Amino acid sequence: MHPIVIVGSGLAGYTLLKEIRKRDTATPVTLVTADDGAFYSKPNLSNALATGRMAAALASASAGKMAADQNATVLARTRVTAIDTQRQCVRTESGAIEYSQLVLALGADPFAHGLAGSGAADVLTVNDLADYAAFRNAIEGKKRITVLGGGLIGCEFANDLVHAGFAVDVVHLGAWPLERLLPVEAGQRLADSLAALGVNWHFGRSGKSVERTAAGDRITLDNGEIVDADVVLSAIGLKPRTQLALAAGIVAGRGIQTNGLLETSAPHVYAMGDCAEVEGLNLPYVQPLMVQARALAATLTGTPTPVVYPAMSVMVKTPAHPVAVLPPKIGAAGGWRVDCSDTGICALHTDDAGRLQGFALTGSETGRRNALAKEIAA
Repeated sequence: MHPIVIVGSGLAGYTLLKEIRKRDTATPVTLVTADDGAFYSKPNLSNALATGRMAAALASASAGKMAADQNATVLARTRVTAIDTQRQCVRTESGAIEYSQLVLALGADPFAHGLAGSGAADVLTVNDLADYAAFRNAIEGKKRITVLGGGLIGCEFANDLVHAGFAVDVVHLGAWPLERLLPVEAGQRLADSLAALGVNWHFGRSGKSVERTAAGDRITLDNGEIVDADVVLSAIGLKPRTQLALAAGIVAGRGIQTNGLLETSAPHVYAMGDCAEVEGLNLPYVQPLMVQARALAATLTGTPTPVVYPAMSVMVKTPAHPVAVLPPKIGAAGGWRVDCSDTGICALHTDDAGRLQGFALTGSETGRRNALAKEIAA
């Protein structure tokens, strides 16, 4: 009997493995990963500095322990090079692995920063545990960090870095942070709270080049402004990993496209997590991934179960000024109604009939998120 094969050892791949084992302790499962297969939660990478945690402390189990605990085969440091959907096998550098069902939990890659200059190769990204270890090493004994991007990850890193005592500049193309998720009042309150801690914002700007100098990196922005840094971190967004699927003839758009059962265009091949575009939506957050894992585990163990999302808010880990957001559906009619207080902002997105479609809460208002999510679900 060929195993269920999961490609990817991030939160998606390992959560699926655990969910399968809750339902079925015997069916063979093989998890294949290009890295060392340690289990950790990727969201913790952007808030580990202030708590003083090194990379090793973020991993809660080795590949060997995960394999033993879940009665599975975990092939670490094994890169999948191709998928043969006709023969139902994946090809790796060390041979082919046949599958009964295949799950692509490949994650996403950081967007290329596009900076020119002699320091361009030194610009770092943090997308996994090894990246985080390299970043911790790079900032040791340094003082000035420039973060490219004021989205969710950029804001979390900025808060974490400034809290850990670094001087932080953030270069962001938008007019306020998280502008795709937050109305201006909420974004501005977050920006002001981080600025009060010492974050120096450069809104409406992008980096053009970075040059190595004796004193560190010198970044030139699109308006000619110069920002000096010891380390540059790019956090300008993630792109779902679709290359492996496309090369196998599996349909992909923004992500690997699936239906509600997480089935791709190829028989016996599924996709989930950050790499997947489920019924038109790519939702690179923890809660959708958990919902997907539970549904797919049921499907793979004989009970076809479509993904049905509850009303899901996203918490932004910025202790300087916490943010909870549940964006309205794309194209939703209506608008924001914003109430501001000294301690937080409550922005509600309602339709013309006054029905709640989404919210953005900051500071003291974030405690309302569960009640508002229930109202949207109802």
